Amino acid sequence: METPPQRQRPGRAPAQGNRTGRPRQAEVARLAGVSQATVSLVLAGRTDKVSIAPETQRRVLEAARTLGYVPDPAARRLAAARNNMLGVFSFTATFPTDVRHSYYPFLVGVECEAAEQGYDLVLFTGSSTGGAGSGGPEALSRVRLADGCLFLGRHAPAAELRRLVDDGFPVVHLGRRDELDGLSWVGADYISASREVVAHLAALGHRKIVLVREDDEAPASTDREHGFLKGLEEAGLPAGPDAVFRTADPASALTPDVLRGWLDAGVTALVAEETDTGAAWLALERTVAEAGLSAPDDLSLAVLGSPPPERDSAPVTGFDIPRTELGAAAVRMLVALVAGEEAQEPLVACPFRPGASVGPPPTPAG
Repeated sequence: METPPQRQRPGRAPAQGNRTGRPRQAEVARLAGVSQATVSLVLAGRTDKVSIAPETQRRVLEAARTLGYVPDPAARRLAAARNNMLGVFSFTATFPTDVRHSYYPFLVGVECEAAEQGYDLVLFTGSSTGGAGSGGPEALSRVRLADGCLFLGRHAPAAELRRLVDDGFPVVHLGRRDELDGLSWVGADYISASREVVAHLAALGHRKIVLVREDDEAPASTDREHGFLKGLEEAGLPAGPDAVFRTADPASALTPDVLRGWLDAGVTALVAEETDTGAAWLALERTVAEAGLSAPDDLSLAVLGSPPPERDSAPVTGFDIPRTELGAAAVRMLVALVAGEEAQEPLVACPFRPGASVGPPPTPAG
């Protein structure tokens, strides 16, 4: 199983002539070879809270002097005002409080674990007016009212998260987000789960399988595609460009003609990714019905995850995402960061879910 990258990464000081703006804690951490949480504790004079070796403290102070680091007074006042509150910020257009929303189980795990850890929750719902960027450059500043904040959503404003991380504010993203060095996250093992779905289809005799996915670079989608292609390669099946149908608008791009073209080319199974919108799966299911076909009689259908919660019919082959467990793991990591401790959570496994939507390939008409 793959594990999240270590947050502690030694590094070198950036060239003095190339820096713009004041140095940040992330630069001090890289130069000293320690975590940002350690830098925050040392520079705030809070080494009585946790055990930090004198040599480590010396390296941090020396790195801060070398870089000319000056603490942000506002950030220091906020850091000193611990109030046992954790923030939760969603990058969805509407905060996911509907029990049928795919994010709701995450929040259940967050709430239960926060209560177990003795923290209250603050739900930051400003994104509901227009998405993550609705508040402008300082859209995320309000989360500093809490001791630390959890973020969830497929797309996040990297610059604003970068500012929080660089300032040493405790941040955890629920879902893989390793493009930002130093950002802590917890995630599900979508790669292994997607490989297992493909292996199941291959074992049934399918020799040509196509993945339908949305056209974006969300890490969850990238992981699913990576696992899907690895599964094809391991089964000795075609894994070239034609194996993935990527579109920005599955509802209009996926048509009965496209579907019949795949079937005529020998495709016997189609797989859709799960997203918070469910667009790929809903388009695939609708197109199959419009073409007068059914699964698994005419072709097999699977989903890399679960179908949208509003879909009430026979179980669909795929895998289950342990959302409640992931929410709890994110809180544990955030509480550790707030306390200035090193924290790491392993990728969470997604168990395979058999369903009635797949079967052996149909026998060619003879």
